[in-house]
Amino acid sequence: MDKPMSEYAADAPRVLRDFLTYISTIQGKSAKTAHEYYLDLRLFFRVIKRNKGLAPRELPVDCIPIDDIDVPFLRDITLSDVYDYLEYMAGERPTQQNSGATDYGLSGTSRARKVSAIRSFFRYLTDKKHVLENNPVSNLESPTVRQSLPVYLSTDDSMRLLEAVQGAYAERDYCILTFFLNCGMRVSELVGLNLTDFQGDTVRVLGKGNKERTVYLNEACAAALAAYLPKRIAPHEQDKNALFISRNRNRINVQTVKWLVKKYIGQAGLDTQKYSAHKLRHTAATLMYQNGVDIRTLQNILGHTSVNTTMIYTHIEDSSLREAAAKNPLAHVKPQKDKAEKQ
Repeated sequence: MDKPMSEYAADAPRVLRDFLTYISTIQGKSAKTAHEYYLDLRLFFRVIKRNKGLAPRELPVDCIPIDDIDVPFLRDITLSDVYDYLEYMAGERPTQQNSGATDYGLSGTSRARKVSAIRSFFRYLTDKKHVLENNPVSNLESPTVRQSLPVYLSTDDSMRLLEAVQGAYAERDYCILTFFLNCGMRVSELVGLNLTDFQGDTVRVLGKGNKERTVYLNEACAAALAAYLPKRIAPHEQDKNALFISRNRNRINVQTVKWLVKKYIGQAGLDTQKYSAHKLRHTAATLMYQNGVDIRTLQNILGHTSVNTTMIYTHIEDSSLREAAAKNPLAHVKPQKDKAEKQ
């Protein structure tokens, strides 16, 4: 499912390829994570080269080559250079590279991810590779990320979404939506499901960082799966074990799943700008929490490494919190008008 690292890092300098190999083989990062680090560091090098006058000013940032990056170049990078890069990301970087109507300036979340890649890279150069004596980003802070509450569908809206499924691939698409809404899977986890991952009423899910977890299938998931499997398209040999198959007989990919979820959201009369495939994961988590699933269990279901990530669902307003406030014995005590007038 993931591309070999050599395929997407062919233009990377040796020092970057070594780093990608390190995080993949030693730290156990997934190919997807290594690819994201590669993209983040490639852009970092490009902006640094432009700012230092090592690339023609008229050359677009995304066309600047990085194959000449070496240790002397890295040794000259300062914390100020990194701040200049982050300033570019916050103000000048297009949010959509191929759109003429794009906004500019990446979000705090996106910039924080890029800071994480930079930190990891320079920590590797100083602590593991020992090619740098000083780490220029040792005091670099991450951008402040505003913690917003998850967006999710109500139970009624979730039902409308499921009822909107139709067409030649209805059984497959209904099963996909059912898994999202009941299991809280990430899109990448869902497309990676294999027939051999299922055993009885459980499925083995491969999450971030190649961490495995077991997810139990409820009645709705079991019924949707049973309805889909007889209709499953015969796949090409290389994808014979994939659960969800595209019309081209390949393992369905992330972009296709995101597209079909958006399609059904629109057909259900819901807001396509507000809801997405990832919001279905939030929906599953929120509905489970609101109906009594404790936070530690929810953490295991979602595959969160830290319970702090799962805690965001405890801040969602639900009827039990409102009911608790109303049951306070002082909830109905009001100021006496006579006393207020006398004073």
